[in-house]
Amino acid sequence: MILLVILIILIVLVASNIKIVPQAHAYVVERLGAFHQVWDVGLHIAIPVVDKIAKKIVMKELVADFPPQPVITKDNVTMQIDTVIYLQVTDPKLYTYGVDNPMRAIENLTATTLRNIIGELELDQTLTSRDIINSKMRLILDEATDPWGIKINRVELKNIMPPAEIQDSMEKQMKAERERREKILQAEGEKRSAILVAEGKKESAILAAEADKEAKIKIAEGEAEAIRIVQAAKAEGIKMLNESNPIDSVLSLKSFETFEKVADGKATKIIIPSDIQNLAGTIAALKETVSK
Repeated sequence: MILLVILIILIVLVASNIKIVPQAHAYVVERLGAFHQVWDVGLHIAIPVVDKIAKKIVMKELVADFPPQPVITKDNVTMQIDTVIYLQVTDPKLYTYGVDNPMRAIENLTATTLRNIIGELELDQTLTSRDIINSKMRLILDEATDPWGIKINRVELKNIMPPAEIQDSMEKQMKAERERREKILQAEGEKRSAILVAEGKKESAILAAEADKEAKIKIAEGEAEAIRIVQAAKAEGIKMLNESNPIDSVLSLKSFETFEKVADGKATKIIIPSDIQNLAGTIAALKETVSK
């Protein structure tokens, strides 16, 4: 009976000292009060009374959201800034024995680092240099937390809250800037519209002038062609007349026809050549000959 009780006690002790470490966790084990080893994921058995789990550590990336911290800029403006830090435990032993209350230590370190960085910047630089501030803080915190077995992956300024009067002034400044840009855009639009109208009138005038020019050219070409055709016809007539070897009476008749055209004009005085005066008798003789 006693042996059975002893056996049951031993089974309970062994069962109570069988530990299963889940995924993304690590257990720091002490033996007789001193660091013994780190248990990774899996099944482990501790020696009763001798071994003790000193700390259970989460190896996943952690997010630390710290409350707003008061900081003073280089131009003596007090504001509230809260930060978010993404960190991960890389060495469970250092995390356990490197510092007491690591998260509290990181919070205080973050506040002092933030004050040092912001103290070197003016208000406008603080509001427009978030990426620079984040990078500087990450480098400083990562270097400071190496002895604690902690890796700082990322630091973000969550909110930057200037005093109420500063915020009001900034809003007025932003409103004035928006109004200025609106007026500039409106003026540029009116300018562009005027330019387009002027260019349209210019192109219209140029096209009208070119059309008038083309019309005059066509008219001149038509008149020149008409003159050329008339002159060619006259030249052809003279050529045919020369080829026909005309007699004197025919030439005189042609002269009379020319004189008739001249007489049809508006001239008030007409000088009749002596040859044409003799032409009347010639015509009468021709008429009499034809009658016979």
